[in-house]
Amino acid sequence: MKLGNHLLKAAMLSTISIASLSVGSVAFAQDTAPQASDEVDEDVIIVTATKREQTLQEVPVAVSVTSAAAIERAQVRDLKDLQTLVPSLRVSQLQSSASTDFIIRGFGNGSNNIGIEGSVGVFIDGVYRSRSASAISDLPNLQRVEVLRGPQSTLFGKNASAGVISVVTAAPSYEFGGSAELSYGNFNAIVAKADITGPISDNIAFSLAGGINKRDGYGTNLTDGSKTSERNRWYGRAQLLIEPSESFKLRFIGDYDKIDENCCFVGNILDGPTGNAIRAVGGKVNSGGIFSYSEYQNFASENKITNGGVSMQADYEMGSLSLTSITAYRKSRAKTNADSDFTSADLIGQNRGDVDIETKTQELRLASDFDGPFNFLLGGYYFDESINNKQALTLGKDFRNYANALAGGSYIGLEPNIRALAGVPASAAQFGGQGQGRFEDWDYKNKAYSVFGTADLELTDGLVLTGGFNYTKDKKNLASNTVITDVFSAIDLVQVGANAGLPAALPAGFVPPGGTALSSGLFPRINGCATVTNAPAASGANPTRSGTCNPFLGLQALQFLSPFLNIPNAVENGRTSDGKLTYSARLAWEATDNINLYASYGTGFKATSWNVSTDSRPFASNFVAGSPAQGAPLATSAIRTAGLALPNLTSGTRYALPEEATVMELGLKAKWERVAFNLTIFDQSIKNFQGNSFIGTGFVLTNAGKQSTRGVEFDGSVNPIDALQLRAAFTYLAPKYDSYVASAFGDISGQTPAGIPELSTTLGATYTAELGNGSELIMNVDYHNESQTTINDNPAYRDYKREVNDVSASTTLRLENGLQLSLWGRNLTNARYLSTIFPSVVQAGSISGYPNQPRTYGASVKYKF
Repeated sequence: MKLGNHLLKAAMLSTISIASLSVGSVAFAQDTAPQASDEVDEDVIIVTATKREQTLQEVPVAVSVTSAAAIERAQVRDLKDLQTLVPSLRVSQLQSSASTDFIIRGFGNGSNNIGIEGSVGVFIDGVYRSRSASAISDLPNLQRVEVLRGPQSTLFGKNASAGVISVVTAAPSYEFGGSAELSYGNFNAIVAKADITGPISDNIAFSLAGGINKRDGYGTNLTDGSKTSERNRWYGRAQLLIEPSESFKLRFIGDYDKIDENCCFVGNILDGPTGNAIRAVGGKVNSGGIFSYSEYQNFASENKITNGGVSMQADYEMGSLSLTSITAYRKSRAKTNADSDFTSADLIGQNRGDVDIETKTQELRLASDFDGPFNFLLGGYYFDESINNKQALTLGKDFRNYANALAGGSYIGLEPNIRALAGVPASAAQFGGQGQGRFEDWDYKNKAYSVFGTADLELTDGLVLTGGFNYTKDKKNLASNTVITDVFSAIDLVQVGANAGLPAALPAGFVPPGGTALSSGLFPRINGCATVTNAPAASGANPTRSGTCNPFLGLQALQFLSPFLNIPNAVENGRTSDGKLTYSARLAWEATDNINLYASYGTGFKATSWNVSTDSRPFASNFVAGSPAQGAPLATSAIRTAGLALPNLTSGTRYALPEEATVMELGLKAKWERVAFNLTIFDQSIKNFQGNSFIGTGFVLTNAGKQSTRGVEFDGSVNPIDALQLRAAFTYLAPKYDSYVASAFGDISGQTPAGIPELSTTLGATYTAELGNGSELIMNVDYHNESQTTINDNPAYRDYKREVNDVSASTTLRLENGLQLSLWGRNLTNARYLSTIFPSVVQAGSISGYPNQPRTYGASVKYKF
């Protein structure tokens, strides 16, 4: 990858502009070497949630800050683990390493469809990571992680309608140092990482970091005994800090990471009526075996993900003004494949994905630090992303017989009749043949810019009024080239019935033109005409059957790979253009040296999300589904008028409308010598929340008219003695779908959204025993609880619930010479619960799901110098 060329082209103008303002920008020896990072005082937590450095107590924003020390004590490896320390955050990993949802206060989306950007923005060192596949790698040499709750659009340029996760890494230091760590745990888990930093000259410093994370899987494939849900990751990271003068500095970061692992375990929860059909073709289902962590797969899942990028941050101080530029180029690729039916029968042959993402961003900010009552921040942001998405889902060798078993023999038994009546060429493949499927190729381009800013006015001593704004313009272009090769799904079965001249009441033994007789043993098993309404009389009269009396319609459920209408076309141009002004207002009061209060109102925005999958369908306003043979006249629609209608084409959504968020907050922040706490009361809602629901054969992208959450958040700490710190954090949420008429499951307005616990609790304690000679023993324990909640929005699944009880602990012996030895464990009680559930793929009536990770434990040795 020629990452440097892209960066230099994108950054040239902004870098020259800032550098030209710098006095004495040529490198020279300084009397005092500048320090890239000061010694951290854990009692004074510095955050940049408002794009300014403030203490956690001072910043009038609902933000949770997790320090590097807390992350190390809890053995947090990536953002997924972070949720055990931040009760308002939930992270769900789904069917692959590249599919992860970040959720704050019950709002979040973005996985399972590359066209959906998350409502929670993830930023690493100020650089936006647009897709979860580029945000889930192992955490590098950290300084802290900030979780900003509620819409943040007036300070972050892209998609922060529900909140922001901001990862801040340590900058290079002019003092030579580093660390090396090796950890070993159960499941043969090996984590090794090292970093080094130091000066190159008086005004240039560097740092290098790298690591590997390997672990055997905790899931077992019963087909061959292989393991799934393994870890196999590595990363490398390099930084360079250049400070030509006291007022001007440049920070360059280059990183690359790779994931190549078999992930993720899926277990059977309910073996429904389709289980018998699977067994009829010689397949096996591990019925209800989700917590045995055992499944059936015909081949190992593939997850090959690479992420890489370069960024440059330039900071220039001009007296009371400071100018900051962050330029970045990133490239990500995710190749996945899975046996998605999770049975030993070969139903789904392949479910491949190959996604390439190229992202360029530029942020420019001007901030003031006046002595007077007024200060401001003004910024601009540019985003340019291109995505190529190739997907393929093919039928396996057992699908044909499986479909026939589901249809009671009619899928194959009626095939000669259907082929003759539909005029299917003799050369066409047999119904449900191996290798038939859908083959997708998508090109997606997104360009956006925003202008944002805040202004602070100190009304009286300690009372500050803040106003903020953001105007975003977002344009997206989409083009598809999708080919469906499934012969059966392309047949209009309504037309087939009409071609057969089927009467309103079908006599037994009826022979369709050109077909074979429908035997009495076969015919009653076909839906739609299966009820005998009169028995044969002595005179020999034929029985009649009620219903539509088109015996072929009962097979429509097996036509889930129907022909696809590509875009752009004569009716749909494949483009959207959104623009929105959002704003915020806040009143903050420093009541005393120890107590700060604030009240705020803010709005947020996330642009249109396209349905980049074959589940994309024309809107009902452009197409009214139906067969020309249905009897009643077809409604006029633009796509049919243009001659673009395809057999079995249905209406749905091409994209989800933009999200519009609002939040009202009241906050209290207090800190004394031994006690500190933060309290937030909020009312937050998102209009047109973008929901993406799986229904067994595909995803349905819709908008909830409105989703809202009222809640209370509390976090605090107490140091009763110098050696002991006690921590507690609580989040209470009362979420609701105020309006969700067109969900994938019908009208679920008034229902509580799934997966959002009413109460989340995190408790922790750290005891540090001084051993003399500068050595100490640190004992830490954390407990995380989520109250019982439903797991899926489908009303039929409301009886399936989850409650989380997670205990983690560590003990570390830290010696004066920099050596430290640790014992650690996560989920020590081996609690088991369901993370996500969904209808099993092409297995109506069966349910599958993802369980939580079982107990892990181990030991580590670390040396800091």
